[in-house]
Amino acid sequence: MNRALTLDDLVLAGIAVAAGLLLAFMSRTLLRWLAKHAKRTRWSGDDVIVDALRSVVPWAAIAGGAAAAAVVLPLTRTVQHHVNQILEVWLIFVVTLSAARVIAGLVRTVTQSRSGVAGSATIFVNITRVLVLAIGFLVVLQTLGISIAPLLTALGVGGLAVALALQDTLANLFAGIHILASKTVQPGDYIRLGSGEEGYVVDINWRQTTVRQLSNNLVVIPNGQLAKANMTNYTHPEQRLTVPVQVGVGYDADLEHVERVTAEVVAETMREVEGAVPEHEPAIRFHTFGDSRIGFTVILGVGEFSDQYRIKHEFIKRLHRRYRAEGISIPAPTRTVALQQGAVMIPQQRSAEEMAPGPARGD
Repeated sequence: MNRALTLDDLVLAGIAVAAGLLLAFMSRTLLRWLAKHAKRTRWSGDDVIVDALRSVVPWAAIAGGAAAAAVVLPLTRTVQHHVNQILEVWLIFVVTLSAARVIAGLVRTVTQSRSGVAGSATIFVNITRVLVLAIGFLVVLQTLGISIAPLLTALGVGGLAVALALQDTLANLFAGIHILASKTVQPGDYIRLGSGEEGYVVDINWRQTTVRQLSNNLVVIPNGQLAKANMTNYTHPEQRLTVPVQVGVGYDADLEHVERVTAEVVAETMREVEGAVPEHEPAIRFHTFGDSRIGFTVILGVGEFSDQYRIKHEFIKRLHRRYRAEGISIPAPTRTVALQQGAVMIPQQRSAEEMAPGPARGD
């Protein structure tokens, strides 16, 4: 436009900006009210969406008011084009950040619902966030009139060089994705590696897996090493497990009585000790004629791996007390050594003269 700026233009522009600000305030108030209602639902995804809209909608209203003000002002075509570009880039930037937050939050929600634990696998969240931000950056370049085809070509060639230089890092990345996709290990599982490390899986990120030991220490394991290790998962396919306890009684004990008393102690322990499985059927199996005792195995039901120590502790105390009350002996290993008294012959040492050959007879 070539006409001069007038007072009416300024008033209209001010009205447009004020309308944008008012709309932003009203939308933010409405979204705050929606956020309170979203927290009452069971699905946490609506909380993420409403929180993202609280960032996008007010800024979009302000940008709309600024665009309307730019239209009513007598700006030149070049200035108008630059103003529109700035507003578009601004909106794309805000939408990209909000989209990254929404998608990452939804991925985190899905991860939590599938694993059933408080901690989430952050590797998927981080990858999703980076992808959304990269797409938004390419859209911004395209909006500014910068061709992204040469950039994509350069990124392809550079990505090959980076992949060769970061083989170990990429190996850990894809190993972590494979571990989570195959559900071999998930946050919250109790695992034991062939090298001896064991504990609860706290998190699996793009490079490493964090394991919390029962002593509350953290062990950091690279994903590539975890994928190649021999591993026992005590949580899958079922969290409950059985724990054997070795017991022995004397040869003079009535085994039917021992079995009945032991089964009663097992049932009592399963009912009263926290972490035990109340519906567990007592299992007692005699298996060995030992040197001083008859050995048998008692199998206990445990709800979780770390509960076994408390359950075994209580079971052994109760069983020992009950055996003493019932007169059932648990003999200590003994060995009888028989010594036979006899003469010991000590050979005499001969002198050199006696050992020398004598003269022949008849000389």
